[in-house]
Amino acid sequence: MDSQHYAEMQENFSRLKTSGAFEGNAIFLFGHCNATEELAELFLTEGYTIEAILDNNTAKQGKRYQNIPIVAPNRILGRKNTVICIASRAYASMKEQLQNMGYAGEVYGLVDYDSFSEYSLSGETMSRMGERICRGKISLEHMKEKYRGIFQVYCPFPALGDVVYTMSYLPYFLADREISKYVVFVVGNACADVARMFGAQALEVLTQKEMDEQVQAVIYQRDTDSFIAHHDRPYVVNLWKILSVKKIPFDALYRCGVFGLPIDCKPYAPADLAVYDKLEEIPAGKAAVLSPYAKSVANLPSGYWDSIVECCSRKGYRVYTNVAGEEKELPGTFRLEVQLDELQSVVERAGVFIGLRSGLCDVLRWADCRKIALYRDCFYSSTSWKVEEVFHLDGWENIVVRDAESCFIHL
Repeated sequence: MDSQHYAEMQENFSRLKTSGAFEGNAIFLFGHCNATEELAELFLTEGYTIEAILDNNTAKQGKRYQNIPIVAPNRILGRKNTVICIASRAYASMKEQLQNMGYAGEVYGLVDYDSFSEYSLSGETMSRMGERICRGKISLEHMKEKYRGIFQVYCPFPALGDVVYTMSYLPYFLADREISKYVVFVVGNACADVARMFGAQALEVLTQKEMDEQVQAVIYQRDTDSFIAHHDRPYVVNLWKILSVKKIPFDALYRCGVFGLPIDCKPYAPADLAVYDKLEEIPAGKAAVLSPYAKSVANLPSGYWDSIVECCSRKGYRVYTNVAGEEKELPGTFRLEVQLDELQSVVERAGVFIGLRSGLCDVLRWADCRKIALYRDCFYSSTSWKVEEVFHLDGWENIVVRDAESCFIHL
């Protein structure tokens, strides 16, 4: 979950807590995914007990997260004084499922992923959404005027990996359509930095709100001079539903599903990279760069990173923690704060990169060093596939972390 949605979830959680929505009720969560795990941590940190996590996936039922049982949704039927909290993107359909089952208790959605999708026909909602459509249309017209005759490519979410996949396959897409001029729209400066690494001709950095409104206008007006480069956002395509029945690596989902390219099409590597100006301070071949933080991935079990730091230090490596902003370096490591386009030079100098599987790993996909990606032992979103199965990286050591003691990294 990105920082913006996490902050929204925290705010809604605090609001519900203050209103007394949880008091005297058995608390259930619906849909075991990374976002639900982060929501569970909020409840547990505040001293609440979670009765169970409801999930439709039979492969998940019977398992536990933080000793919370994962059960079928119908297990809540007949229970009194219950509330269900949802942090999933599929909130609307999940709430409808519960209502169709006969559940009459409160259902709270704590994150509004799809701000242009509201499931209400009230006068207030219709008026608000009408105003939103007008804003999106005006914004799109403004961009059409600014980039007259230039094809527009939208990366609708602030996810580094999504931008990497988009930019690495975009040249084939443009060439096939004989498009010579284009502009890329992204959310946030970090995603813009990634697009620049791939030599984006022109860039527009939007807020998430601006992006949502403009993308909505693209979809509703069926703008053929724009392309939404995402497997999920243009919902009319339903590409996302494929993952419910077939295991598809994320790279292939973009290459074949989003861009319609052959399976053997090779991604372009970033060409506009920079060199870290303090590179000589890093011991050549005897340093390890650790990346323990990710916006959209749940943290590893407590103590796991400590064991990695100890292992690296014992082998004589100088250990760095890659951080950004207010993130803290791991105990016993040196703080490393570099620009995205400099990071490849750093890890190649160091010799070893160990990171929680995130978009940053996609940024470093082509780095020439030992690369280790760490995965939580959990399912990807609402699918039957483990996270490692979907996000496996060729040329990397892919390690699934099951507990704090299972550090199998040999240096």
